[in-house]
Amino acid sequence: MSEPKILLVEDDNHLGSEIKQNLEAHRFQVCWLKDGKVALSTDPQAFDLVVLDLMLPNAHGFDVLKRYRQECDIPVIILSARTDSSDKLRGFRLGSDDYMTKPFWPEELVARIEARLRRPDIHRGTSRVIGPLEIFPDSREVRLDDKACEFTKVEFDILFLLAKRVGQAFTRRQIVDAVLDEDKEGGERTLDVHVSRIRKKFGPHSNMIKTVWGVGYKMQEL
Repeated sequence: MSEPKILLVEDDNHLGSEIKQNLEAHRFQVCWLKDGKVALSTDPQAFDLVVLDLMLPNAHGFDVLKRYRQECDIPVIILSARTDSSDKLRGFRLGSDDYMTKPFWPEELVARIEARLRRPDIHRGTSRVIGPLEIFPDSREVRLDDKACEFTKVEFDILFLLAKRVGQAFTRRQIVDAVLDEDKEGGERTLDVHVSRIRKKFGPHSNMIKTVWGVGYKMQEL
């Protein structure tokens, strides 16, 4: 079995070096990045798991997490000195799998990485099927009733987010935080327009995207 590949994004030289050495001692391959902008331009799909700091130079860790989640379902463990519950909640809402606060025991990080990698992820590298809908995350293609259906980048990202947790209600704020760049693509009002367009393309299956009044949206199987 090949050694798991870990992407470490941490700007602290001392801590980053310590983490890298410890992971390599446990037979992980480690690629260590120290800059948020570089992390944004790195393909997460080349790795098995990401260890991500939040306070990075040139880009915030949440922005890195948001982009990675738009690309794939790779497991992400956040490392941060920030202990506020609001930061932890935002991390989980954006799709992190775990959140560890600094300082921490190096062996605990190894244990959490190993535990996360043991969990099967049946969706990575495959299509996701929900009733008449089939989504191909890698190629960002969608088929409905076995026919190709074209979606814009934002529409696909909204659709894929809802499809990850069928039956789970996402608040409008959660969707905006995870998918939209509010400076370029608008906020919650714009979200409603995007959802309306998705439903229109779904035709007779438009009720797969259900409005949860006072909350937001969810995907349901027909």
